Amino acid sequence: MTRAPANLLAVRSLLLTHLDNAPGPDDLEPGEVGIVGDSAHRGGYHCGSDRVVTNDYSVVESPRDRAGLTLDAAALDVGNFKVISGGRTHTLPSFSVWCVGQCAAGAADTRDIREIIYSPDGTTVKRWDRLGKRTSGDSSHRWHTHFSFFRDAIKAGRDQRPLFRRYLSSIGLLEDDIVTPEDIKSIAAAVAPAVVNHLVTADVWPNGYGDRATNKTIALGTFVAAAANDTNAIRGATTRLEQVLGQLAGKDFTDEAAIVRDVLAGLDPAKIAAAIPPAMAKQVADELARRLVA
Repeated sequence: MTRAPANLLAVRSLLLTHLDNAPGPDDLEPGEVGIVGDSAHRGGYHCGSDRVVTNDYSVVESPRDRAGLTLDAAALDVGNFKVISGGRTHTLPSFSVWCVGQCAAGAADTRDIREIIYSPDGTTVKRWDRLGKRTSGDSSHRWHTHFSFFRDAIKAGRDQRPLFRRYLSSIGLLEDDIVTPEDIKSIAAAVAPAVVNHLVTADVWPNGYGDRATNKTIALGTFVAAAANDTNAIRGATTRLEQVLGQLAGKDFTDEAAIVRDVLAGLDPAKIAAAIPPAMAKQVADELARRLVA
């Protein structure tokens, strides 16, 4: 019998905890968030191995799905809602557009999402498909949004809540935006080399820190080792970098564009997204979503 996996039940619980009984004219109800298809449902990500059909697209189109096929469903439906938070109204369409924008931008916490079938306006049905196979869906997606997850991620039990936590945080319904040790490692490994390189090449390495080339090697080694192995070491290395930067306070770096270029050169899109300050992240995500989905 097809079953609802623990990692998707956790996403369902997260959404209901914060969107059910939320302020607004129409909160999200438990009956509007589903994982397993009804007894007549055959084929697709809402079905496990007992209900897939011959040449089922949710199995044959990706090696990730073929390798991950179990009795677990690998989909989540989210129904209509309209809630008010932070002085703004948030709806199923705006939620869906935000999620699609994150997927299209390559955010790290979207890598297990295969597709999103949604409506940006309650009328037109669109589909974002990581594999580029399809662009639309049936009319039922005007009032609910469908998320498909690669089956190997569901089989592995990988946590699928981070994307949805970020959404809830971005609209002000979840205050504690959780930063995991993996996030710290990723940011430290990506950003530190560019920052240290700029300090050395710009000839602004502070007095008292010895030879610049030697310090560059030590600093990079500290950060890279920390990023690979030990979050406590990251914090220690970060403290040292903060001390260095503190000594530079008040200096006039006339080529700000070069600094930005040096830092961004060491980042891929996912790490750039991870490094954006929370206060700015929603503005950037909204702008990206507007451009990518328009």
